[in-house]
Amino acid sequence: MPDVHRTPDERFADLPGFPYAPHYAQVAGLRLHHLDEGPADAPPVVLLHGEPTWSYLYRKVLPPLLEAGHRCVVPDMPGFGRSDKPTDVAWYSYDRHCEVMAGLLADHLDVRGATLVVQDWGGPVGLRFAVEHPDRVARLVVMDTGLFTGHQRMSEAWTAFRDFVERTEDLPIGMLVRGACATDPGDDVVAAYEAPFDTPAAKAGARAFPLMIPLAPDAPGAEAGQRVLAALRGLDVPTLMLWADGDPILPLSTGRRFAEAIGRPEPEVVPGASHFLQEDAGEWIGRRIAAWLAGTA
Repeated sequence: MPDVHRTPDERFADLPGFPYAPHYAQVAGLRLHHLDEGPADAPPVVLLHGEPTWSYLYRKVLPPLLEAGHRCVVPDMPGFGRSDKPTDVAWYSYDRHCEVMAGLLADHLDVRGATLVVQDWGGPVGLRFAVEHPDRVARLVVMDTGLFTGHQRMSEAWTAFRDFVERTEDLPIGMLVRGACATDPGDDVVAAYEAPFDTPAAKAGARAFPLMIPLAPDAPGAEAGQRVLAALRGLDVPTLMLWADGDPILPLSTGRRFAEAIGRPEPEVVPGASHFLQEDAGEWIGRRIAAWLAGTA
């Protein structure tokens, strides 16, 4: 078993705009946290976060979905939020994240007829779940994400960011979140994003994600990304793609190329938003998803 850090509960007290009760499950020797709101018998909407966020990212998206009668399940990946955090960066891999999420969603929660909402690293993990468990996934909502095949082009700015993460044990989580929002979320919200990461050792998962991106077709994780990309083209489920108009990390042009690569219509543009579009336009996104689900019911 890896050395694991568990963030003290008091770090999560009275977070702004986040009245949701925690739920826990033991998966692969870790205590994983998830939100589970709404009617238990409704088909679930599963919302997956990325780097370096946690389920708090979806707090503005949830109310319109809950008002529309949906069950919302929002996991924290290992290393994030209220989930256990292995402290060795080397513990984290694409395969391991996918195995753990499948253990939670399929084995523990037994989700069926799910709508998967994915963004950032939630995309590679969630889209792999969709193609490997097609009997459990009925719809996809894809936002500002992609798949890493080893063929993707990485910018000089990203390379500099990766190098910074690799050498920075005490990663500035709040700075990273703030820098990827179009509208400054304010000190209280930034503090909520920092709440899970009470020690430098707790940040191993956040440090690992940029280092996990395969930079060549034969690098770890690349073959799986290639397989998921090919399988997505044949996965015939209704898909809504939403993309921020001002994402500097994955610009709209990237979203359009990704939609074409997986055989989906061009993304709808989310105005006034940056990479963390849930923070900039969460209520709008929640209403748009709820309306789309009503139209595909």
